[in-house]
Amino acid sequence: MKQRITYLVEDPDSFTPEQLQVKDGSLSLIGLKAVQEHRVTFTLDELPTELRTSLKQWRELHIKWASHKPYTAIPPFTSRVSPGLHVSFTRRKSETTGQLCELIHTFFDPAAKCSSGPDANEVATPLFQVDEDGKQTASASLQYYTYLPHLTHFASFLSSNLCSASSQCADHAASLQDASSFDIDYTPSSRTLTLTSLTTPPSSGWKTLIPAPSPDRPGDTTEVGVLTHEPNPDPEDLAFAGFLTTLGPDAAPKPTRFQAPARHYPLPASSRDLAYSASFATPTGLHPTLELSFSPAGRLAPPDESCGLYAHLTLPSALFLDRYQFSDPLFLASKNLVSLRHVTGATDLEAPDWVVPQWGSAALVQLALPEQSPKDANTTASIPLHLRYLPAAPRAHTLVPAPWPVVFWACDMAQDPSGNPFDRVNLGYETAFAPGTRFMHVPPATGNGTAELVSWIAVPVLDTSAAGWVEMGTIGVVVAAFAGLCWVLFSGGGKREVQQDKKTQ
Repeated sequence: MKQRITYLVEDPDSFTPEQLQVKDGSLSLIGLKAVQEHRVTFTLDELPTELRTSLKQWRELHIKWASHKPYTAIPPFTSRVSPGLHVSFTRRKSETTGQLCELIHTFFDPAAKCSSGPDANEVATPLFQVDEDGKQTASASLQYYTYLPHLTHFASFLSSNLCSASSQCADHAASLQDASSFDIDYTPSSRTLTLTSLTTPPSSGWKTLIPAPSPDRPGDTTEVGVLTHEPNPDPEDLAFAGFLTTLGPDAAPKPTRFQAPARHYPLPASSRDLAYSASFATPTGLHPTLELSFSPAGRLAPPDESCGLYAHLTLPSALFLDRYQFSDPLFLASKNLVSLRHVTGATDLEAPDWVVPQWGSAALVQLALPEQSPKDANTTASIPLHLRYLPAAPRAHTLVPAPWPVVFWACDMAQDPSGNPFDRVNLGYETAFAPGTRFMHVPPATGNGTAELVSWIAVPVLDTSAAGWVEMGTIGVVVAAFAGLCWVLFSGGGKREVQQDKKTQ
């Protein structure tokens, strides 16, 4: 097992080397206020037999999870996905949906919407993909999503099945409860399983001891880096300076400085305070409208002339987008939209939720930029959505989660960022752009009482607790109508009316 623990100091002026103390090959942190990236890599031989067998069924597997709680992303950890669990994979010919659902139910959420079937296409949906010329091509990779507010189930599974022989691994599993994001990556070519978590510091900073690897496990290594982000004149590189050390008998913090191109780059200084918020126009009804508001609007300027502003939506099956609405230029202009770049997944306009096998749908929408806008005003883009009919429930309304979309600038990039040790890929939307694309994420607004990056929609459903009264009332009306009809037919009233008509004639 190999560990790489990186701390990105938020305020370089508050950091002193005295906050790092090495003793007996271990490292102590004293009040270190820094974002922590903890990466653990297992070889296949270190995994339990059941898990190793399961992984061999996938040609490629990438799992991304993001918390519903707001957090501040600092370079180089600025990439984002919508809150919840995202799974992208490339299957082998023998793979079935049952194996995907077994993975989701066993590791993450036993109640997730995922039913076994003969074909993974029944549950998963294709990923966006374009070639180097910008043309859309067929993709062998599929994706799955479910809203998952926490990693409690996975942390318990990890602690009891994968970390039983390592206290450090068990500590990492327990820390997932506080993680802002979490990734799992597996590719057969590397023969490794990598787990990466990102955690914001406690209010008092990190006060912890990182022990040296146990002598009983000679293959284990632990590398620790404490870095700060430095200004860099190169507009496509990120520069870092700080200390690196490998824990063990010869551990000693060594000064270092390096720079590398980044696929996910921070906003320029002129737009550093730009943020967006997502909400639904009220009343939502069965055709809710998602509104994306930007503030301050005066900061909504493209970082470069090659940049476009996009929103990537991840919609559970209860919500969907009507692609035909986005074919009218006048309609798009009225909503501050440019185009619907891609949509994939469950988009049947008539199907109720209980007959939709897919997890939902994903859409990439290009947003329009305001020509002129006051600096103190918000700029809003509106995305019309639709709700499906939901199954009956013992209540009048069912709450449906609508995770906030990911909003970013997509710009041309001259350099290859593959040498960046913090590079993050397989997020579900970057394959919709040419390989040489740089992403600058607009962060969600964390003020104004924002408690979570998910909007909840109350959808009216048949209340089974009151359905008995509806049934009895319906039967009563039918019986009364039938009795009234029989009275008219057999009481002679109808005959008298006919005779009266004849006399009148």
